[in-house]
Amino acid sequence: MATAPVGGVEPTTGRTSTPWGWVDFCERYADECAAAQTTPVDIDLTAKNWALIKQVNERVNHTVRPMSDMDHWGVVDQWDLPLDGYGDCEDYALYKRHFLISLGFPRQALLMTVVKDENGEGHAILTVKTDHGDFILDNMREQVVAWDSVPYTFVKRQSQTDANVWDQIGAPTPAPLTVSR
Repeated sequence: MATAPVGGVEPTTGRTSTPWGWVDFCERYADECAAAQTTPVDIDLTAKNWALIKQVNERVNHTVRPMSDMDHWGVVDQWDLPLDGYGDCEDYALYKRHFLISLGFPRQALLMTVVKDENGEGHAILTVKTDHGDFILDNMREQVVAWDSVPYTFVKRQSQTDANVWDQIGAPTPAPLTVSR
C-alpha cells in the first residue's frame, strides 16, 4: 500500500450503558480491561501499521471457527477470547483487539463496538481509531473497511478514555440484547 486509506470518524453523542458481556469478560480477563483513565490516542496509519491491522484481521477470521454462544457455552451471550478456536462475533473482535495490543497498538485506539446488522440483529466488531479515520475489523468481512462503508446501525462503543465506559454512537437506538454473529 503506497498511501493509507481515508475514512470518517464515528460520531459519539454521550455515555450509554456498558454491555453485560463486557462486564462479565472483564471479571474473567482483568488484564484485558484496563480500568485506568487514558488519553485518547489514534494509531498513526503508516503502511506498516495498515499491513499489521489487515494481517490480524485475516488471521483471526481464518483461524477462529464460528460457533454460537449457546452451542459453545450453553448461554445466550458470553464474550470470551476464542482460545479453543471457536467463537462468535464479539469473540473474533476481542481476539483481534488482544493481538493488536500484543503488537504494541494502543488499547485506547482499539474499541469494542456494538452494531445492528442489515437484518437488525446484534453484532460486535472492533473499531480501530487512526489518524486517517475509523476502520472496522469484522468477522463478516475479509477486508478492513471504513466504518461508514457497512450497512450497520452503530449503537455504542468503548470510550477512548476508559475501556469500561461506553459511548452512544449517533442518535439513540435500542441496543440489541445480545450480539451473536
